[in-house]
Amino acid sequence: MSTVKTIAKNTIVLLIGQVLSFIVGLFCTIYILRSLGPAGFGVLSFALAFTGIFAVFGDIGLQQLSVREIAKEKSLASKYLANISLLKILLAIVTFVLIALAINLMGYPRDTVMVVYLVGLSVISAAFASVYFSIFQAFEKMEYQSVGQLLSVAVILGGVFISIKCNFNVVDFASLYLLASIIVLIYCLAVMRIKFSALIKGGAGHLEFDRSFWLQTIRQALPFGLIAFLVGGYLGIDSVILSVVKGNEAVGWYNAAYKVVLALVFIPASFFAAVFPVMSKLYKSSLESLKLVYERSLKYMLILSIPIGVGITMLASRIVLQVFGIEYEASAIALQILAWNTVLIYTNSAFDFLLYSIDRQTTVAKIMIITVIVNVILNIILIPAYSYVGASIAAVLSNLAALLMLVFTLANTDYKLRLNSLKNIAKALVSCLAMLVFIRFASGINLFLIVLISALIYFLVLYIVRGLDKQDVAILKNLFTRESIAT
Repeated sequence: MSTVKTIAKNTIVLLIGQVLSFIVGLFCTIYILRSLGPAGFGVLSFALAFTGIFAVFGDIGLQQLSVREIAKEKSLASKYLANISLLKILLAIVTFVLIALAINLMGYPRDTVMVVYLVGLSVISAAFASVYFSIFQAFEKMEYQSVGQLLSVAVILGGVFISIKCNFNVVDFASLYLLASIIVLIYCLAVMRIKFSALIKGGAGHLEFDRSFWLQTIRQALPFGLIAFLVGGYLGIDSVILSVVKGNEAVGWYNAAYKVVLALVFIPASFFAAVFPVMSKLYKSSLESLKLVYERSLKYMLILSIPIGVGITMLASRIVLQVFGIEYEASAIALQILAWNTVLIYTNSAFDFLLYSIDRQTTVAKIMIITVIVNVILNIILIPAYSYVGASIAAVLSNLAALLMLVFTLANTDYKLRLNSLKNIAKALVSCLAMLVFIRFASGINLFLIVLISALIYFLVLYIVRGLDKQDVAILKNLFTRESIAT
């Protein structure tokens, strides 16, 4: 199968799963938001953010490293599977101890502590499942990962239906996260036994403390782990500071807005989950093909994210009121600001995964260190004065700083930002103008129809202004043919 066809197949599989997960997950989130109210949802959001900071200790970057190394050399799969599974047991203990110590030292109420415990255990269970997700990803069998993600949201959806009759509280909803993660782990074990039985048999022979392998693996994984820790800190520190300084309601309003942004991250997450193994192989075999995949990836992230940022900014008030309800009206301004984080996250992903694939994860880690420092400083300055609005501004400015550092890092390489990328941005903005005209005069139309028609207008104009060139059309045709564009 050609490189493009492989990427396309895996991206589509993951996108289908992610879209379904997004739809079901959005329904669950809306119900939980409305059921708990800003204060209760603030407690759950705090627990997710707080445990997210510690989640890295359950993995320390082993998933990304495993994907990269197994994608390069499939024969290493059983050894990685066995040794990392054993290592995860020790990491799980460390992770939960750290979570328990930290939350108890902060003096939060008993219910909040219990929610943190439950969400923390779900994080640990997910860390074990990530071992198997890395195998699926490295072998480019994304359908198994996609089903796992669907299974998780299906369990939470089932819990939501039960909660309608049983009137769940925040502790009950936290229990759903733990149950979902355990069921996904059981599913992964079943898939491994049925579809990857040779790896399990081969791994049994490696199930021992291999000191040299452990040390080498941990040393290589740590930059990935540091990046994950910094990302967790970046995504969670604002909610933690908000919780301490402004209380649960502010956390609820802020996270209601951020949920919209994070939900849309499934697009680059799915795309780069499929592309990353391919990019890792191309770095070893064909730098010219790697350059092609990277440039196309960056282009697609730009033309997808810019209309999302513009559209959400224009429709923020309607989204909040119609989806979350009047209790969350205050979230609208945060959503307008955070919409531009979507653009930055999509764009930065293209640069990040390029650097991962060419063994420069340490560079990404250094950039993330600076980004998190900037984010923490901005949050400390802005949250006391502007509450959740200040947190929103801090999130966007720190991600913008990351983008500038990534562009500067690649400025003197073959992967620098080229004139074509600036042209792509200009064409996307021109296409957005047509979309904006429609939104401006479509206030009486159903919100869903506005979003759908706006997307159609955007892509139609983008096609007219040649935002999609012959190579893009060829790639789309390649989804349905045996022709190869890049091998």
